[in-house]
Amino acid sequence: MMDEKMAAHTHRVLMNNRISANFSGIVDVLSFDVSEILLETEQGMLLIKGKDLHVNRLTLEKGEVDIAGKIDSLSYSDVSNTHKSESLLSRIFR
Repeated sequence: MMDEKMAAHTHRVLMNNRISANFSGIVDVLSFDVSEILLETEQGMLLIKGKDLHVNRLTLEKGEVDIAGKIDSLSYSDVSNTHKSESLLSRIFR
């Protein structure tokens, strides 16, 4: 059985028919609009692309985000702490 501290660092994605998704292990929501949502997760940066995307629930204390809309893609990129001087976009699109 996982303890509460370990569960806080677990990143999970639960998607239903590409129209809604629940995410855990979220550190921060960096940006969002109707076509893209950029999340910082325990496993790196996550870019969600789609149409009519909405953040239905955001609980950063628990590290959870629920989104709705037509989800076209999920794309991860690793961000190393050694590249702090670079801009966020340059780190994501390497």
